[in-house]
Amino acid sequence: MKKIIYTLAFAFVGLSAINAQEITFNNEIIDYGNVAKGSDGHRAFTFTNTGDKPLLLKSVKPSCGCTVAEFPKEPIAPGQKGEIKVSYDTNIVSAFNRTITVYSNSTDGERKVLRVKGVVKD
Repeated sequence: MKKIIYTLAFAFVGLSAINAQEITFNNEIIDYGNVAKGSDGHRAFTFTNTGDKPLLLKSVKPSCGCTVAEFPKEPIAPGQKGEIKVSYDTNIVSAFNRTITVYSNSTDGERKVLRVKGVVKD
């Protein structure tokens, strides 16, 4: 009897994972390359909800104050695309390698870490 209960429980968990929301990014790293001081620091990460339930981004947190991220607050329908807009402060002359952590209701991992990197030159 216990085997039947365990089997049914695992089957239910497996089926619930099939019907879920998943986030898939076109690219998880944005490489600015070499950019001039004060140049345009705006870029965007594009993602798709590859699941079959609405995807909700709970929060998006850059690793430092030199990076700002804007993200959609409304649910992303299955099959639809969304954008996380990123702005890096190109007035800071130096190499950079920053992370942006995305928290969502995705079943393939609630937390996804994206990166922006490059070199700002005078």
